[in-house]
Amino acid sequence: MDINGKVAVITGGGSGIGRATAVRLATEGARVVVADVDQNGAGETVACIEQAGGTAAAIRTDVARPADITAMLEFAQHHFGGLDILHNNAGITTGDPGYPNAGLEQWQRVLDVNLRAVLLGTQLALPLLRRRGGGCIIHTSSMAGLVGWPPDPIYAATKAAVILFTHSMAPFAAENVRINCICPGGVNTPMLQRARQSAREKPPEDLPLLEPAEVADGVVQLVADDSLAGRALLIGPGLRDFAPLPGQ
Repeated sequence: MDINGKVAVITGGGSGIGRATAVRLATEGARVVVADVDQNGAGETVACIEQAGGTAAAIRTDVARPADITAMLEFAQHHFGGLDILHNNAGITTGDPGYPNAGLEQWQRVLDVNLRAVLLGTQLALPLLRRRGGGCIIHTSSMAGLVGWPPDPIYAATKAAVILFTHSMAPFAAENVRINCICPGGVNTPMLQRARQSAREKPPEDLPLLEPAEVADGVVQLVADDSLAGRALLIGPGLRDFAPLPGQ
């Protein structure tokens, strides 16, 4: 896909991987909708893009609310005329107390943000992409979805589900809609820094970290390469490869 001139929507675009991806896609010529529950963060991302000469607009979006996902996609259509690229990137961890001590509402929100929003965002985006003759959807998963993450099994479960959902959607490539996901290792983001403050979730101090821009490069690879569909791209320090999935 030639990114120049396309319309991209990035959830969780107010910081971290989402911000880096929004900036990178704008640099490639996309018009970007930055969606985030943190409206100030989304506005800061838009300012970064505009200062670099790109085009972007922000909308406050809580992806745990179906009405917000609908409004986000309608905003893209009204503001930029359609949708070509959706990056389902927003994600959260369970926080303290962790599973199994966390209450139902606490870990239900992790399911809603990390998994249900991916399923619903994809479902609502498909007719919009078909209307444009095709497009691309990228989900942010995690290596935790492949190997697990004992400090937060709910987070790991959602990310594993995203990987197999991605693989199961590969047949949509026949309609020129390619759906892939990216599985980074530890990334130097605000979410990881918050986890460092938790005695339970705390990542190892010596954990090698990626920078968000490195993950954004992987997202752009998945968007630009028309041969990729239903694939999970692993990104880690010294690693850039596709995960073995059923049937591959």
